[in-house]
Amino acid sequence: MREQKDWGIAGEASAVRRTITVRMTDDMKFAPATITVTEGETLRIRAVNAGQVLHEIVLGTQAELDAHAELMRKHPNMEHDEPYMAHVEAGQRGDIVWQFNRPGTFAFACLIPGHYEAGMRGTITVRPR
Repeated sequence: MREQKDWGIAGEASAVRRTITVRMTDDMKFAPATITVTEGETLRIRAVNAGQVLHEIVLGTQAELDAHAELMRKHPNMEHDEPYMAHVEAGQRGDIVWQFNRPGTFAFACLIPGHYEAGMRGTITVRPR
């Protein structure tokens, strides 16, 4: 089910015109750590785990990610699967297809306990049309 979020809505793969590959590494970094899109754009974010441990990428507002990170610290084995996140095993890749239908500055992060605190975060800027 598609649910409107402050940072957009799950996209349709047929609407994707651009794919951005985001590399995740065990030094707790994303590359690139900044993404710019235009309001209305549906983007495929391809998360590639170049590390040796599980990583994830979760899209949201900074407040949402902070709250979710706190939950993950309290419940580290919590399992969840939303269209705005991808859990990626070492050496694997995962995709998020997301329509950025609201302008603003949003965030992405790995919320696995310890990873977020180590700085595994990025920024998405959605420019108005």
